[in-house]
Amino acid sequence: MSYEIFGADAPGIAPCRYGESRLLFRGPVRNFDRPYLAFMGGSEVYGRFVDHPFPDLLETELGKPCVNFGCVNAGLDSFMHDPATLRRARQADLCVLQIMGAQNLSNRFFRVHPRRNDRFLEAMPGLIELYPQVDFTEFHFNRHLLNSIRNISEDRFMRVLDELQRVWLSRMRLLIKALGGGKVVLLWMRFGPDNDIDLEHEPPLVSAEMVNALKAHVQDCVTVEIERADHAGELPDMIVGPLHAPAASHAIGPAAHHDIANALKTVLQ
Repeated sequence: MSYEIFGADAPGIAPCRYGESRLLFRGPVRNFDRPYLAFMGGSEVYGRFVDHPFPDLLETELGKPCVNFGCVNAGLDSFMHDPATLRRARQADLCVLQIMGAQNLSNRFFRVHPRRNDRFLEAMPGLIELYPQVDFTEFHFNRHLLNSIRNISEDRFMRVLDELQRVWLSRMRLLIKALGGGKVVLLWMRFGPDNDIDLEHEPPLVSAEMVNALKAHVQDCVTVEIERADHAGELPDMIVGPLHAPAASHAIGPAAHHDIANALKTVLQ
């Protein structure tokens, strides 16, 4: 298997697109002429910095095509705005949907990039009114924005948090419905501090109550407790160029991917 340098995903397998989708997925391109399982989510599903992400491991275990629709830095909005990928994922026998964070959603306070949902685009009038002293042109990423406004005022931040969590729950229900509902298995990968409103907790700003509210709409929900690569001592086992070591330290390593595959295997069988 060959590797080259591909920008923010370096080093890794060349990304690919499917049909009219503008999202970049992990290659090589898969065909859809046999029944398959779909895996949808962000950087963890994509498998940044690892040779074999958990969809690859499950394909070997199950003997059935497992198509990786993971996209680096994607959030719910990335997929909600991508009908081509939604159609492919809905056509799968089953779709495993990663529970992604609530910080990367366009809402009534701010807009995010339509594909790279971690990127902050603009503050809406409601946020400008809430924080008149803030120059929002200084922000490029949602997490930086949210940490900063929280440091200014916890009370005002809670209004933004309530909006993000409300929008997350509504949009997750829409996405689950678009994927076929009963053919969806939620994958809740939890790592970081056990604090539902901590932006360092993964997935950020998502509580157990929010996840529980979705369980009636899906076939199953699999929870996996994992550690990021630097805490687990997995960096030496990852495929990391010198410029990407900081990003890799916050990713998940090969052992975590094996743990996720093992947790999913019984449900998918």
